[in-house]
Amino acid sequence: MEITCYRDNEKSRESRELHADTYNLAITLLARSDSKHLFVPIRSMQYMAIVDADEFVFIDGERKCWIDIAWQNFQRKKRTSLVQPITYDAVYYREGLPKIMTRLQREFPLALRALIKKTPLKGSAHILRFPGSSD
Repeated sequence: MEITCYRDNEKSRESRELHADTYNLAITLLARSDSKHLFVPIRSMQYMAIVDADEFVFIDGERKCWIDIAWQNFQRKKRTSLVQPITYDAVYYREGLPKIMTRLQREFPLALRALIKKTPLKGSAHILRFPGSSD
């Protein structure tokens, strides 16, 4: 899939935290992807999330290719554990998006979980038998 996205001028920005489970799942799914982007449909909101290594952007189904919100500047190095939340900047490209942002933080993890159920694992598995081990 190929999508060209556009941005209006930034309207506002705020620092937020994302649950570790959500961030880790998004990055894991991105690593399994054949491309450098992961497309996550958020059907309950009619939004599409596009995840890459540096940024998560959210596009409203009505505005098609215009980015409404971007999650940027993930503070990966400030975490000392993979279970700690990650700080990032939420960038708004339209007015009146804090309510949408609240919903995205609730619906995006659900969309990721739905996507992982549909994503087959690629590769092969090998079972190693160690000397002296019994079955």
